[in-house]
Amino acid sequence: MPIYWAFLTFMLLRPGVENLEYAFMFDGIDKILHLTIFAMLGFCFTAAFPKVKFILFFQIMLSYSILTEILQDEMGWGRSMEVLDLVADTVGVLAGYYIFTKVKSLTL
Repeated sequence: MPIYWAFLTFMLLRPGVENLEYAFMFDGIDKILHLTIFAMLGFCFTAAFPKVKFILFFQIMLSYSILTEILQDEMGWGRSMEVLDLVADTVGVLAGYYIFTKVKSLTL
């Protein structure tokens, strides 16, 4: 969990590079990536700390998401703060939490 969180922070704050020359790149792929990596974060956090109440989990994840968006804008490395990234992060975290609860209920 800490390794993924550190890797995620590094990837979110490193200098941005726009590269649309690959066939799989399209407008909006960054939103899908935000959703996916935050879903994994939400899943991992819930798996690592299953006794944390949902409201605290949501506050921690939302705070982290807001902080990374603010830092992207403030660091001046070609990244910017986007509200849609924040929405994708929030949806991803909720999806990760939901997936974990479904997987956990299937295994019991």
